[in-house]
Amino acid sequence: MTSMSKEVYVAKALELHEKGFNCAQAITCAFADDVGVDVATAFKLAEGLGGGMGSHTETCGALSGACAIVGYAISDGPHNPTTKTHTYELVKQLVASFSSEYESTICSDLKGLTGNLPKRSCDDYIKYAALMTYDLLHGDKAD
Repeated sequence: MTSMSKEVYVAKALELHEKGFNCAQAITCAFADDVGVDVATAFKLAEGLGGGMGSHTETCGALSGACAIVGYAISDGPHNPTTKTHTYELVKQLVASFSSEYESTICSDLKGLTGNLPKRSCDDYIKYAALMTYDLLHGDKAD
């Protein structure tokens, strides 16, 4: 894994989102090189996760992208399916932290479409997802 700072990953993810990448693609592509997947593959794999699962406004795309990158980084592939236990532990941490921070993981809530929560920018969620992903992949090491 590379040794870029948290801030570099956040800036990269936000820049990609500004260029039209969906929230999931912004996260997966920002971390693609870090976990050894090419950006084009990360972009394609995350395309259906944007807009809360294909614009269904369900699970936040930034959170879904973070889960995908963590899974890719931890998985040992189909010849050793036992790594999923560790992946699940880290994904539980991601989801719990995100939910604690924003009171929901649902895109429609986070975007203020349901009236349950105040409207916030997707960039807020991308930034938080990038920071959490960095911490999980790099062991929360000081920059």
